[in-house]
Amino acid sequence: MPVADVIVVVVAVGLIAVLGWYFFGPRKAGTVRVEGGVQRVDVTVRGGYSPNLIKVRQGTPVELVFDRQEAGECTSRVVFPDLRVGAGLPAHTRTTVRLSPDRPGTYGFACGMNMIHGTLVVEPADGGAPEPGTVSGGEAAPSAGEASAEDAEAADIAERQEEIKDLTRRVVVGAVLTAPVLFAVMAHELFGADWVPGWMLNHWFQLALITPVMLYTGWPVHSTGWLALRHRSADMNSLITLGTSAAYGFSLLVTLAPGLLPEDVREVYFEAVGVILTLILLGRLLEARAKAGTGEAIRALIGLQARTARVLRNGTETEIPVEEVVVGDEVVIRPGEKIPVDAEVLSGSSAVDESMVTGEPMPATKHAGDGVIGATVNTTGSLRVRAAKVGADTMLAQIIRLVQQAQASKAPIQRLADAISAYFVPAVIVIAIATFALWYTIGPAPALTLALVSAVAVLIIACPCALGLATPLSVMVGTGKGAQAGILIRSAEALETAHKLDTVVLDKTGTVTIGKPVLTDIRPATGVDEAELLRLVAAAEADSEHPLAQAVVSGARDRGLQPPTATGFDSVTGKGVHARAEGHTIMVGTARFLHDTGVDTSPLDAVAAVLAAEGKTPVLAAVDGRPAGVLAVADTVKDDSARAIAALRQLDAEVVMLTGDNARTAAAIAAQVGISRVLAEVMPEHKTDEIRRLQAEGRTVAMVGDGINDAPALAQADVGLAIGTGTDVAIESADITLISGSLTGVVTAIRLSKATMRNIKQNLFFALVYNAVGIPLAAGALYPLWGIRLSPIIAAAAMALSSLSVVTNASRLRRWHPAPLPEAGGPPTRPEVETTTGTTRRQDGPLGSLTVDPVCGMEVDPTTAPEHRDSSAGPLHFCSSHCATAYDAAPDRYTPSITRRHP
Repeated sequence: MPVADVIVVVVAVGLIAVLGWYFFGPRKAGTVRVEGGVQRVDVTVRGGYSPNLIKVRQGTPVELVFDRQEAGECTSRVVFPDLRVGAGLPAHTRTTVRLSPDRPGTYGFACGMNMIHGTLVVEPADGGAPEPGTVSGGEAAPSAGEASAEDAEAADIAERQEEIKDLTRRVVVGAVLTAPVLFAVMAHELFGADWVPGWMLNHWFQLALITPVMLYTGWPVHSTGWLALRHRSADMNSLITLGTSAAYGFSLLVTLAPGLLPEDVREVYFEAVGVILTLILLGRLLEARAKAGTGEAIRALIGLQARTARVLRNGTETEIPVEEVVVGDEVVIRPGEKIPVDAEVLSGSSAVDESMVTGEPMPATKHAGDGVIGATVNTTGSLRVRAAKVGADTMLAQIIRLVQQAQASKAPIQRLADAISAYFVPAVIVIAIATFALWYTIGPAPALTLALVSAVAVLIIACPCALGLATPLSVMVGTGKGAQAGILIRSAEALETAHKLDTVVLDKTGTVTIGKPVLTDIRPATGVDEAELLRLVAAAEADSEHPLAQAVVSGARDRGLQPPTATGFDSVTGKGVHARAEGHTIMVGTARFLHDTGVDTSPLDAVAAVLAAEGKTPVLAAVDGRPAGVLAVADTVKDDSARAIAALRQLDAEVVMLTGDNARTAAAIAAQVGISRVLAEVMPEHKTDEIRRLQAEGRTVAMVGDGINDAPALAQADVGLAIGTGTDVAIESADITLISGSLTGVVTAIRLSKATMRNIKQNLFFALVYNAVGIPLAAGALYPLWGIRLSPIIAAAAMALSSLSVVTNASRLRRWHPAPLPEAGGPPTRPEVETTTGTTRRQDGPLGSLTVDPVCGMEVDPTTAPEHRDSSAGPLHFCSSHCATAYDAAPDRYTPSITRRHP
């Protein structure tokens, strides 16, 4: 082997060893200062983070002051994904990010494009003060930065627009100056020297044109690329600046001192430098324009806010900025106006369009006592409301905050991209060095030229940017689309996990059902008028505070009835009430309550039993000592519950209902909505155990609930979904919040998760396959077989298209919209009910082959009936021991026949 070849190989091996130490060797931590019990550290942002290793002490608050000394999209945000913290970093501005280091660990942080990285190390507290020379850092972060979301977004938009203008100028300059050089070279190669004036091929002429392209057009690339290398890291810019600098430097040497090189390698690559930098900047310009839409969700949410409010103070109506509204202010809202803050309606009635917050298209009618949400639109009537939450406490502000947290978090699938990205650029540089050495030592003449061109092509074609953008952009768009649909996704991890759910557990009350009892049935006794019965019962119940009583009173008013005024009201706790109205004595309550007062309830028992079997609560009434009828009160199923559950089944998810109610009521509700498995009579403290039991079966479980007692189960589930109309505790414990309170949101969340994960996998495919194919091609893998080499110019075009393809594909997710729910069809199947005392297995097929209890007339499944008797007509089956006892007392009173109903 010639001496020159040996020297090249030795130098290459030495460079690779040095690069390994440079990129992955030990690093010095930044310095910290402790002021007023707070650990502070200054981080310079210029082509990287300096310092990029920060050590902090557990238990002491931390303030990281980011001093961003550059412009451009790449470092315009800093994200702590494991802490769900993100902050905008305006150009040439100092921004403070506050953290609370509650537990030790290592937490990475990165720029918004996931290309510039740093590490925050939280060391365990030992009771002493942090040592000088180290930095203390934190864990969960409630706040990030000083500016409001609106100010930060405005600054981000302004910076992006300025970057687009700057890139446009640089691309125009690059294209104008490169075009003559490219034309001359291409024409010379295709048609010969006669087609091109000699002065256009003159090296000095090309140097004069391309030098401004190198220094001006390429400045954003070179400044960031060299700075990143100085910070012992490297990104896409580093690869491009290394490649173009090598090509420009070689061409400059050929131009200034051609005698130093053999005649056969005196070729210049000015056209490659100009085209590469212009194409790269053009790709970045198109990328910046495309990315401008990915943050539209936050901007849209901010744009929903009302700017002013009409407030009543000292009896005078005054219009003030919404920021000046305080809790307790009375606000007047006219038709067509936005509701400025979260409030409670004092007077008036109106339909309020809440679609911009909840995603529900139908307006909700609001009356006195109802709550209204800031940023929603009052449509038809005037309202006077009292401000309940203002500023950062409003629901809209919380939505914006949760969306920002989700966009700052990291999906588990991103760990693959991060692991690859950490070694990607150093590996590409190593491949480029090896490529140069290989072509120089064993390649054909001119070996130096081929080695240089191949190494430059490897550096140019590699695109870590596409890999870095693959997940964050899709997560940003996906969480934004969720917010627009009334679904608040707390983290990227929840967004990813939702697509794998195979079991959805639903709490019954307030989730499947409305959560508020309503009057559903009125069954008067023979000879009793239905309206008169309801008037008298409502009169007796008017002074009761029991929810069932209020349901009866509301039912009467909804039917346009005016109950008379009652006197002599008395309540027997847990049993019922009695009162007098219009000369009648009225008794309302349980069968035992009426029986204890001497009323014969037997004419009402059968009806009451049938209503109870339907999951309703029967309320018996007697007037003047005679049975008057039965009213039924029930927590009714939400309008879209059955369709949502049908949609969940279409998504291959098993739906389970979890409730503390008795098995009969739970089975009745489950049958209405098409749920096949019920876990009934579960105490609140045991709900978490049931979730664990399902997870132990190998299931990926979602829990949907709305109450305080659901919070532990929501936290235990793989994905917890809180009904937004529920308690704050449940919402805080959940991974996803459904603002509208509708089960439709569960379906939409899973569908959105599937769409987002599909988009992320497509992005990763584009990025990984592109690099897996492009780098070997650039290195000359096909040259031995077919003599094919990849020009650096083609490599530059492909690199630009790589990033652009990822950004464009992520932007496609912006066109995603929730699909309508399917119609719930088919006969209801008998659910399988599990209780703490045993299991009632469901029958195969639809409800059918049921006998009728001869006492109460209720349909009974012979295989699960609790009581059985033999008679001359065959076996009899009873719904309860009460009915069986009634039959035993007077068997001749009941018709000894068996009735079966078949499907």
